[in-house]
Amino acid sequence: MEYRVEMYEKADGKIPVMDFIQGLETKKQAKISREIDLLKKFGDELHYPHIDKIEGEKYKKLKELRIKLATNIFRIFFFLPEDDLAILLYGIVKKTQKTPKKELDVALERMKDHVRRNENGME
Repeated sequence: MEYRVEMYEKADGKIPVMDFIQGLETKKQAKISREIDLLKKFGDELHYPHIDKIEGEKYKKLKELRIKLATNIFRIFFFLPEDDLAILLYGIVKKTQKTPKKELDVALERMKDHVRRNENGME
């Protein structure tokens, strides 16, 4: 089953993950695009090291797409609101061993916003 992969869109129309990806060098963009393609092809069947769950009850619905290119480490946080749909929420360059809580909280807030706006039929 082919998964649909969409990017979270803020109320003002901005798409943060797209902005994040487009702000990177072409080679990095290509690597991230390849990992997103794997997510489209395999969805929740894709496992570590490509995707991983986020630890902690608060973040239980969040997952991370893990991308590594040479010494660069990227994470794109996403969730699966439907069986065949992944919503990419937030992209970061990972610089520490443990993902900072503030980064996870941004992804969590975007997930809540997406769910809230879709429940209200605003998309």
